[in-house]
Amino acid sequence: MKKLFAEFFGTFWLVFGGCGSAIFAAGIPNLGIGFAGVALAFGLTVLTMAYAVGSISGGHFNPAVSVGLAVGGRFPMKDLIPYIVSQCLGAMLAATALYMISLGHADFAIDNTKPGAFAANGYGALSPNGYALASAFLAEFILTAFFLIIILGATAPTSNGKFAGLAIGLGLTLIHLISIPITNTSVNPARSTSQAIMAGGEYVNQLWLFWTAPILGAIAGALIYTYLISKRETAQ
Repeated sequence: MKKLFAEFFGTFWLVFGGCGSAIFAAGIPNLGIGFAGVALAFGLTVLTMAYAVGSISGGHFNPAVSVGLAVGGRFPMKDLIPYIVSQCLGAMLAATALYMISLGHADFAIDNTKPGAFAANGYGALSPNGYALASAFLAEFILTAFFLIIILGATAPTSNGKFAGLAIGLGLTLIHLISIPITNTSVNPARSTSQAIMAGGEYVNQLWLFWTAPILGAIAGALIYTYLISKRETAQ
């Protein structure tokens, strides 16, 4: 249960900190943190929780990461569903908290016809810069694959584990710097689910992509690392 609670709170912090920065701090005139600030916020949430609770649960905070680690032999398949449920519940509670805070602003309203509504992910008309479905899918697939390669490499027995959280957090920051204009960056189905449900409308209909592409990308990244990269390391 401690592992599940760690995943719950870690995912809560990721959504509350990352999506919260997008909702509250990104667009303030002359003072807003912009895309770069939101990207850094997401990276910092994972970095801080990796060191805070990573030793308890492994610090996944992401269903795609859990799937990738299971495929890569770093995580037992029997624990996969409980982890994913805990992550999604943590994300939903964070989205609810963000919504309740937002209600305190007189002008608050969610326009789910516009890109980035309540920090949700989208493609086509809901992409921040108008990227089509195929572009969104490919970006989410590739970026999640590399995220898994970073995670597996940084946490390998031959790596310096003290710096794993830093590498993973910076990796997620880079991923957001690349893809916020494309999809508002998912690479995390729990994060996408919580915000899509709160935003509603077409965001819910597009949610399938933000489960399918990250999970397939995570599987690909795990297979690439396990059968190409790590074997090469052993051979040397």
